[in-house]
Amino acid sequence: MTAGTRARPLARRGGPAVSGVHCRVYKVPTEQPEADGTLAWSATTLVLVQVSAGGMTGTGWTYASAGCAPVVDNELSTAMIGADPMDVPGINESMVRACRNLGRPGLASCAVSAADTALWDLKARLLGQPLTALFGRCWKQIPLYGSGGFTTYSDATTRRQLEWWTGELGMTRVKIKIGESWGSEPARDLERVALTRRVAGPDVEVFVDANGAYTTKQAVRIGHKLALEHQVSWFEEPVSSDNLAGLREVRDQITADVAVGEYGYDESYFAKMVAAGAVDCLQADVTRCGGYTCWLRAAAVAGANGLEISGHCAPALHAQVAGTVPNLRHLEYFYDHSRLEAMLFDGVPLPTKGVLVPDPSPAGHGYSLKEADAGPFRIA
Repeated sequence: MTAGTRARPLARRGGPAVSGVHCRVYKVPTEQPEADGTLAWSATTLVLVQVSAGGMTGTGWTYASAGCAPVVDNELSTAMIGADPMDVPGINESMVRACRNLGRPGLASCAVSAADTALWDLKARLLGQPLTALFGRCWKQIPLYGSGGFTTYSDATTRRQLEWWTGELGMTRVKIKIGESWGSEPARDLERVALTRRVAGPDVEVFVDANGAYTTKQAVRIGHKLALEHQVSWFEEPVSSDNLAGLREVRDQITADVAVGEYGYDESYFAKMVAAGAVDCLQADVTRCGGYTCWLRAAAVAGANGLEISGHCAPALHAQVAGTVPNLRHLEYFYDHSRLEAMLFDGVPLPTKGVLVPDPSPAGHGYSLKEADAGPFRIA
């Protein structure tokens, strides 16, 4: 091997090697049809990856298509089997290289993300350590914001959700979806934000997420009204996250923080977004960006540029890593994912007074699949 050539992370002599990789897919219907500004859905698909070594099994998952499963079963399994489970970053790189001809963004990266989180869980279990101790902590409590408020909701449903967040769960930040029907219903968008402010009261931060539904000028006009009339402080994806120039223009002209990054599938995406001056708070999603390995890199990109990072969705998975970075702003307590994670897994932390506190007792992340409960939702 020539100098500078990266070796495949084979197991250490006498140490355990990755011996098994298994993937299953579950599809769970939502309570009612849901939509944001640019997409509608009636079910959530969870792709589960379990990786074994030394008599232990680590578990990870992504929220994506069942199309991730063949990637796990073929390219990623080849990269993992026989590897040293202590060398998770090295295995991550091997998985990325194995997906070269598949294309990194999209399903391949979601599959890598699920495998990476499973590998970190496995490593922590082999060491007998909780993930929070393995990563190290800056935060013992993870600040949250309640997220949902779908455009298909009636006012009564929106009200009930907001009251649940701010009442029982003690949230001091809430977010609803706007940009209904690709930005064609701005009057209703503003009415729903007004309802949110009335229900939440003056002391709760109100966030909105347009999911890229607006044009640049439209987003600026709406952004001014949101801040002036309803004190909105967080405007997520006011225009498409691919439109860096448009995001920069919106950011320059409104007072609310512009937040984007949930569709980042590798570190270069975040670097380009930050370099373009397109974001006030970077978002990254462990189920898309490459798992814990790459989420920490995204946080470093943000921190190196004086920005904070926010964990996007998948609260149970993010709770294990979000507290390890000093520039964390908060974590999204997304309704669909928090509901599904509590349905399918034991050990998932629940919010108290607007924060999540990971259990420091069990090894790994401490979650285990409820086989009997999950079984009816499994798909081929």
